[in-house]
Amino acid sequence: MDEQRCSINRRRFIECFSAAGLGSALMPGALAAVAQDAETITIDMIQAAQKIAGVSFTRDEQERILDRLNLAHGYPAGFERLRTANLGNSTQPAIVFNPILPGKTFPSERRPLRRRAVDVSLPTSDVELAFLPVTHLAKLVESRQIKPTELTRLYLARLKKYDPQLHCVVNLTEELALRQAKQADEELAAGMYRGPLHGIPWGLKDLLAVRGTRTTWGMSPFKDRVIDTDATVYSKLTKAGAILIAKLSTGALAVTARWFGGLTRNPWNTEQDAAGSSAGPGAATAAGLVGFSIGTDTGGSIIGPSTRNGVTGLRPTFGRVSRYGAMALAWTQDTVGPMCRSAEDCALVFDAIYGPDGKDNTVLDVPFNWDASADVTKLRAGYLRTAFEGEIPEDPANPGRAAEQRQTRRNNEEALRVIRSLGVTVVPFELPDVPIDAIDFIRYAESAAAFDDLARTGILTQVEQGPEQSRRPDEIRSAYFIPAVEFIQANRLRMRVMEQVDEALRDLDLFIGSNQALTNRTGHPVISVPNGFYQGSPTALHLTGKIFGEPEILSLAHAFQAKTYFHLEHPRL
Repeated sequence: MDEQRCSINRRRFIECFSAAGLGSALMPGALAAVAQDAETITIDMIQAAQKIAGVSFTRDEQERILDRLNLAHGYPAGFERLRTANLGNSTQPAIVFNPILPGKTFPSERRPLRRRAVDVSLPTSDVELAFLPVTHLAKLVESRQIKPTELTRLYLARLKKYDPQLHCVVNLTEELALRQAKQADEELAAGMYRGPLHGIPWGLKDLLAVRGTRTTWGMSPFKDRVIDTDATVYSKLTKAGAILIAKLSTGALAVTARWFGGLTRNPWNTEQDAAGSSAGPGAATAAGLVGFSIGTDTGGSIIGPSTRNGVTGLRPTFGRVSRYGAMALAWTQDTVGPMCRSAEDCALVFDAIYGPDGKDNTVLDVPFNWDASADVTKLRAGYLRTAFEGEIPEDPANPGRAAEQRQTRRNNEEALRVIRSLGVTVVPFELPDVPIDAIDFIRYAESAAAFDDLARTGILTQVEQGPEQSRRPDEIRSAYFIPAVEFIQANRLRMRVMEQVDEALRDLDLFIGSNQALTNRTGHPVISVPNGFYQGSPTALHLTGKIFGEPEILSLAHAFQAKTYFHLEHPRL
């Protein structure tokens, strides 16, 4: 084969194989075989690359592939145009994930929000006041027992006092908060009441943008960056009268609890991290530094910190809440949800933030109807056998892990007893056995696309070597070698998995327990509620709903909390 037919630069070789379904499938040996400045592709390179893609071409077919790679107007030209399109992180893909299976229908009736009636008096101590749930804070504000400005100053003072211990604050939005609080004071004095979030101070995970405030994504290269956008969740909560008092920490690029400002700590045990990546919202809510907070979840980043910090956290159904103004990690899995002190708090916040905004093309217009007095005896719940049955083996590498798991199981068993006492029908349940590894890499491919500009400009290296020490860069780099055909095939298998989970849940309203590795890929909602302690730190019960099943899991969580006290406990800082 003559040199001219084989000649093409190394980057074009990788790009073309990606589009051909070989997904940049260049074996390390093939890379080593070519000098850094070489421009020749050989048959040996194609043979090495096709091993990753799991295909086998004849010699004649390989030679014709070389011809195609050399075309000036072929794949490489299109890839080069992509490089110069400045897509950034915020441009949405045309391909949209929909968690609704074909033929499924959902209720369309919208009913008024029905809150629980509470009778509350202003506590005698600021500490007691700071840890009240939103339901009680709202009653104090509505009945004029406390002004929003007073509540805002209380939480701002606590943020300043305890952040040196917890490292959960990226920046206080003090000026904005006091301005919003003053407006709330004036509106309430004039008889204008916006609803249960009016005058309630809250915190926002620092993956979501607010004009005039820093949005860092936990990354030192972006520690002073301001994005001229208001995230939809911020706009909706501002419309509801809530008062933003802080941008709260996230692990760098939404992984772990480590960010450029340090390691966010669990307020129950400051020797332990607060879990990621919504570590700041988890720690701040648990420590009584905010009335509630907003987190994001792609692979457990609301449920994990809620569990670790002993707060109630809701990961909604995919497509429920707009991600506009949020960092994209994986377009087909990212969700935004509330982290609060109680299930009803989550319902009130979720009611304010859900629904279409005309900016996020994944959001579906399905009503959420909250009724705090809903009859849970009508619910039929499965309990996930793996959460309650089977041996828990010792782990030599982590001697205390088995003891913690055993206590968590005992707490789960007691929670199950409470749920049965509520009159809920509870039956054994098993999820389908599906090959998670066959669909898990979808999110990494999406992340590589979302952060392509960071990879190419060297910013990922700064994050990897900086104080945040994120593992995300390696996930992103390796995803460049995912074959394009396998990416599509994995999404086809994902549809089959969704069908299997739907069939398993056919006769149930929800199941007790969770499998986030599975349900975060299928889009099902999950709520975490505190259900006990292990050596002074919280454990949690998870409830997983059907698609758009937030009312059912929130109702059961609310009924469980009416019979228990764990969500009312708080750390002694």
